[in-house]
Amino acid sequence: MADELVLYSNPMSRGRIARWMLEEVGIPYRTEMLDFGVMKSPDYLAINPMGKVPAIKHNGTIVTECAAVCAYLADVFPHAKLAPPLPERGDYYRWLFFASGPLEYAASNRALGFEPPAERQAMMGYGNYNMTLDTLEYAVSANPFIAGNTFSAADVYVGSHIAWGMQFGTIEKRPAFEAYWKKLEHRPAHIRATELDDAAMPAKA
Repeated sequence: MADELVLYSNPMSRGRIARWMLEEVGIPYRTEMLDFGVMKSPDYLAINPMGKVPAIKHNGTIVTECAAVCAYLADVFPHAKLAPPLPERGDYYRWLFFASGPLEYAASNRALGFEPPAERQAMMGYGNYNMTLDTLEYAVSANPFIAGNTFSAADVYVGSHIAWGMQFGTIEKRPAFEAYWKKLEHRPAHIRATELDDAAMPAKA
């Protein structure tokens, strides 16, 4: 169908973020679970030349990158009310893309054992790890949710980073982060998404 929405994913990937967002939106979609090797096939590279998931296809439009997927779905399905009104989107855009830029780089570099030397931190979009986490703590503490008083697509994205980071040790378990995540983890859409992806995990030998 021309208006079909397809999620390309793998349960051991950032595709879990896109799945959660789709469950929050609450519209029908089809899932294509891809093995990591298949992601490098010509057919899938035509969808995402990076050979990574997630990606979505909707009405012939392809969207990759988790932050972009979250923002796209919030805009295309406004009934879900997952983006603030346009005049109130400052914090929404600010923290959505802070997480996709400085936070992701800082956490990834920390996981790889890399910390930019003090004299080179001006070259890095995130400065240093502690500065980035201090900024994140400010973001999750300023309001009930990341963009104000109401849950939004930015919470899906930022919350996922915080949850995974605390689980795998790339983000410190600060009280502010734990309190923020507690507001999100029991949302029905997150529970549904987690159950679907857990069910799609490969069987253990």
